[in-house]
Amino acid sequence: MNAAQRTAALGQSLWLDNLSRSLIQEGTLARHIADKGVTGVTSNPSIFQNALASSPYYADDLARLRAGEPDTERRYEALAIPDIQAACDLLRPTFDASHGRDGYVSLEVAPRWADDAERTVAEAQRLSAAVDRRNLLVKVPGTPAGVSAFETLTRLGINVNVTLLFSVAQAEAVFKAYIRGLEARAQNGADLRASHAVASLFLSRVDTLVDTQLAAIGTPDALALRGQAAVAMAKLAYQRYRAIFHGEAFAALAQRGAMPQWLLWASTGVKNPDYSDLLYVEPLIGAETINTLPDKTLAALAEHGQPALRVEQDVAESAAKLAELARLGIDMDQVGQTLQDDGVKLFEASFQKLLQQTA
Repeated sequence: MNAAQRTAALGQSLWLDNLSRSLIQEGTLARHIADKGVTGVTSNPSIFQNALASSPYYADDLARLRAGEPDTERRYEALAIPDIQAACDLLRPTFDASHGRDGYVSLEVAPRWADDAERTVAEAQRLSAAVDRRNLLVKVPGTPAGVSAFETLTRLGINVNVTLLFSVAQAEAVFKAYIRGLEARAQNGADLRASHAVASLFLSRVDTLVDTQLAAIGTPDALALRGQAAVAMAKLAYQRYRAIFHGEAFAALAQRGAMPQWLLWASTGVKNPDYSDLLYVEPLIGAETINTLPDKTLAALAEHGQPALRVEQDVAESAAKLAELARLGIDMDQVGQTLQDDGVKLFEASFQKLLQQTA
């Protein structure tokens, strides 16, 4: 086995943070599933924007849609949904073999509804029906409105990937919303065994912002913490996951067959070339986690990764690092809020560019 396959064997799911018609039609996604242990796929507006710009396989369909579909957003969906369906079909054996614990593909609700819970619910239901695959996760943002929508969607039986989480506090709020949604679903007499959700905690963007703040402080103590905030945050988020989903709060739901909401490590391609290309991979390998990897990071893991169960190592040291950041005046909850606000704006900008490409 290569290192990516050995990582999967340790209990961490590896999902590809990319999707395009080229990956599907040229067999690349199928090879990743067969040769690198990939068991899921994530997409977002930026990924589809790049796909439409770089893949030759959309031209005929886009020309047809331009002639017959006046709405640019419906054109985009008519291009993207077949890709999502094809990826779901490739991963359906994984979904079946894992009894619904793995093998998912994510499709995002339009970012402009990030602050509208009611519309997010309606759009998630519409997209879920349009894709019509059991192994679809509809992506909604971890904004306050998104979390409210997620709770409702969980009650309704729609499986969700809650995205754009950048702090332990944001992740914990999502975990609690999932439990509330499942409890409401249980009260309605529904089967909980098919309910599934993940919580996507973004990493590299955290270090990018915190490193800028540390550089501005400029002391030796501050500079020594560069590149360490995100992994420390992720390790503490995993501790909260363990406490919540393997503790009393989830026990009754687990007895009814409910599955925990796994943490998904997102934004795991390093943005600082001085850092290890596996900075957001090797320290965070652990059971009941997912790492969604860009192609380059997946290749790096397969080529020279040294997988070991490390997500529960150095927890006290991670807590000390976050305490030191707080002592230096860096508020990680504020960092998370800033990045979430920026993330919604960035995805909306990408979505608008995407729609322009279909015009």
